[in-house]
Amino acid sequence: MTSLPPQPLSPLDGRYRAAVTELGDHLSEAGLNRARVHVEVEWLIYLTGHRMFGAAPLTDEQTASLRALAAEFGQAEIDELAKLEAVTRHDVKAVEYLVRSRLDALGLGHIAELTHFAATSEDINNLSYALTVRAAVTEVWLPALDAVMQALRATAVDYRADAMLARTHGQPATPTTMGKELAVFVHRLERIRRQVVETEYLGKFSGATATFAAHLAADPSADWPAISREFVTSLGLTWNPLTTQIESHDWQSELYGRVAHANRVLHNLATDAWTYISLGYFRQIPQAGATGSSTMPHKINPIRFENAEANLELSCAVLDSLAATLVTSRLQRDLTDSTTQRNIGVGLGHSLLALDNLRRGLGEISLDRQALAADLDANWEVLAEAIQTVIRAEVTAGRSSISDPYALLKELTRGKRIGQTELAAFVDGLDIGAEAKERLRSLTPAGYVGLAASLVDYLG
Repeated sequence: MTSLPPQPLSPLDGRYRAAVTELGDHLSEAGLNRARVHVEVEWLIYLTGHRMFGAAPLTDEQTASLRALAAEFGQAEIDELAKLEAVTRHDVKAVEYLVRSRLDALGLGHIAELTHFAATSEDINNLSYALTVRAAVTEVWLPALDAVMQALRATAVDYRADAMLARTHGQPATPTTMGKELAVFVHRLERIRRQVVETEYLGKFSGATATFAAHLAADPSADWPAISREFVTSLGLTWNPLTTQIESHDWQSELYGRVAHANRVLHNLATDAWTYISLGYFRQIPQAGATGSSTMPHKINPIRFENAEANLELSCAVLDSLAATLVTSRLQRDLTDSTTQRNIGVGLGHSLLALDNLRRGLGEISLDRQALAADLDANWEVLAEAIQTVIRAEVTAGRSSISDPYALLKELTRGKRIGQTELAAFVDGLDIGAEAKERLRSLTPAGYVGLAASLVDYLG
């Protein structure tokens, strides 16, 4: 058998590339290297701008030319870095050499020795990861989550008054409305979303073992912690003053835990939507040209929700591993995080793919109100809760002498199917007040939804 031409190993870079391509702009190797160039350039601009070691501030034109190295980072730089790293066997050193070579071309060779000044690789890496992860989450993942939440919210509002049989433990239970049940998911996701938005993206810039030793050796008079703080915060990050050689990654663990939490709520949504389709509550809208089964022409499979489930599970597996392992580094430094952090895009990518499936899946279903009504009408026994609760109130008010109302209704309904006629006859024979009896006579499963419709208003 002949070998295939080089192929993408991950489906995120093959079959599903179109759905996750925006993440690659930030969390690919090229995206990371562009961020590294950005950090190296900003450090140069900072040092010269503060006249460190006698350097003169750059002109506006020189500053713009330097910043263009990151802004215009493209295939030529990707190829050059690959050649440099093949020699250096060190990715950050290759970036340093790339920047230095560009300084010569820009006529700035006189500040070349300030490139990567007093920095360890992790000073550049931790800031670069913070910048790329923040951009990926805020510019790509959150908008995708918002699109799902927006679709879900609109559906919840549309179906707010559509009564349906609830199924606690998979069994017929007190009715609710489809809108209220979907609103629960929106409410849960809104809370997690706020936590994701509030994430602190931390950064350190303090040298090989975070003691500023080399910095102090170069200039004992400078307030290096203040310089570090000013530089890190100038990048829009939160300064971390106490670390080992690496930034401790606690913020990453927190963030990935929150994204994984959102994943699990979305997984719950996918399994519930699948189940509602199975029950006939949702009808799937046929898509032109689509095949549900290779042998059964009638089928429309709930593939969007099934694919979402699988990708959310894969995402959580990666994100859980990152959250658990990144917070540990042996003594002052080990390189386990070098490999694991390269898989951040994999974790977020599977979540992004799931969000795309959920958004499309929600747009391909419609509520079958007849199915909901038929299911409710076949389960009048769910009114037993209402009847025994009203009897309890009547006994307490002195208008009934019935003992153990719960047992009375249990005897009538447990394991049995009863209809409107049987329930009406039972209510007629109860020793309760006339007003209470009238309220119970007027109850139907479809009308026994409490405040479900108005609870949707809590979404705001």
